[in-house]
Amino acid sequence: MGAVSAELQSLGHRPNFFYLQHAMGLASSLGLGIALSRPELKVVVLDGDGSILMNLGSLTTLARYRPKNLLHVVFDNESLLSVGGCFPTATATGSDIAGMAAAAGIPRTATLRDLDAFVAAFGAAIAANELTTLVAKFDAKGPPVFLTDLPMLENRFQFARYLKGLRVRG
Repeated sequence: MGAVSAELQSLGHRPNFFYLQHAMGLASSLGLGIALSRPELKVVVLDGDGSILMNLGSLTTLARYRPKNLLHVVFDNESLLSVGGCFPTATATGSDIAGMAAAAGIPRTATLRDLDAFVAAFGAAIAANELTTLVAKFDAKGPPVFLTDLPMLENRFQFARYLKGLRVRG
């Protein structure tokens, strides 16, 4: 469910993409599990503002375990876009996701308001090798439909096969 999965798949599917659908609020938790179990991999979680706001406790869990290989990107359009776009999230009235992440103990956080700043911060976060949460603010517009054409079970198995196929570097 949600704009992030649909937008990502619209860019072109890859076997290392896992579209977490119908599990709003759990993207960061899933990413944490992968980052902890595969510390040799860079793990990037793409999340939405509505999603992370449904599971704010995950920010404290991320900070507690502090995986150096995890980059958590939150796309904040201040709206629950996938349910019609007319429902503002708490960020529309001042809640600050990057501020909450920092207060939870995540060492690197930033809110970015333009593409160039986001690209630079993303590159720096990948290079930093430290748990990071980046919040990308943008206008509330999305794809015409919020569905992916890859069945959820196939995506699950394909992603698992991809992870199993990666050799552990030691």
